Amino acid sequence: MTEGVCRVHFLRNVLARIPKGRAEMVLALIRTIWAQPDPVAVREQLDAVADKLSTGFPVVAAMLREAREDVTAFAAFPFAHWKKIWSTNPLERVNKEIKRRSDVVGIFPNEAGVLRLAGAVPLEVHDEWTIAERRYLAEGSMALLDRTPDDDPTKEVDEAKNLLLAS
Repeated sequence: MTEGVCRVHFLRNVLARIPKGRAEMVLALIRTIWAQPDPVAVREQLDAVADKLSTGFPVVAAMLREAREDVTAFAAFPFAHWKKIWSTNPLERVNKEIKRRSDVVGIFPNEAGVLRLAGAVPLEVHDEWTIAERRYLAEGSMALLDRTPDDDPTKEVDEAKNLLLAS
């Protein structure tokens, strides 16, 4: 699986390659990619948007096609997760908090001190996100990530029916 690309950063890269007067139209068209209801529609919309932009904005169309897997990586996850993972804002907040705390300390006595401080922030975030009221991703939707095709609850019933029909 690809690592993915933050929507905001991708759109900033697009903005750098189009005239300001046309920016809103191009960005609105690109944003339709993320408004789709399922993974197939997301990928189809990306292709359609790239095709529409290919005549007037060939560089942007090429960017979309080149970043196709990264820009649509979020669609490989349950729909309930999409809004949480198509942006890197949470990760950027964690990094900003580590930097803020590091700036307060200034100079660390040794490497272990840096690791202790830098490791404390992700641990705090983890603790906050695992508390029921502050969960970042719902427990039910997280369970969908662990499912494999063998987890189908009807599989055993179907196998029993097939045995009965065969005999």
